[in-house]
Amino acid sequence: MKKLFLIIGAPGSGKTTDAELIAEKNPELIKHYSTGDMFRAEVASGSERGKTIEGYISKGNLVPIEIVIETIVTAIKNAPTANVVIDGYPRSNEQMEELDKYLTNEDSVELVSVIEVTVSEEVARDRVLGRARGADDNNEVFDNRMKVYTEPLAEIQKFYEAKNLLTKINGERTIEEIVDEMEAFVKSKI
Repeated sequence: MKKLFLIIGAPGSGKTTDAELIAEKNPELIKHYSTGDMFRAEVASGSERGKTIEGYISKGNLVPIEIVIETIVTAIKNAPTANVVIDGYPRSNEQMEELDKYLTNEDSVELVSVIEVTVSEEVARDRVLGRARGADDNNEVFDNRMKVYTEPLAEIQKFYEAKNLLTKINGERTIEEIVDEMEAFVKSKI
């Protein structure tokens, strides 16, 4: 049985960095994935699903939700560790509901926790605009990314709170403090 941890948070919350650091510190226990990494690995594998994914991505289209879920679950099942951390998922109510439906019928994967890295919009904006890596790191794009994150957030929080799966971690501290708390929490569940 694979144990799954999802990490959600606003743009600039540090969720990807937190997940990467926890996996690096515990390579024998925890594997970290982002959905983009999983798609690239599936395409590289040459599988039928990989070819289908490539067909959508190469045209700039979104990959259908069923394929997204199958790809995530396949990556989890094939992970080299018993514990898997995925950051930035779910991003919508549809993604949350489809993953839940899939996991209900899936005996080999258990969703253990959804960890929300909480930061204020002001801190998130300062981090994203402060790291400005490209043309998409500007106020207008940040506002849109924040809206995309916050619109489904209350429903996602409510859904996972009702299942007693949501844990919030304060993301407005040093990276060491956040990673230490998140790592201790994950390890307490495995």
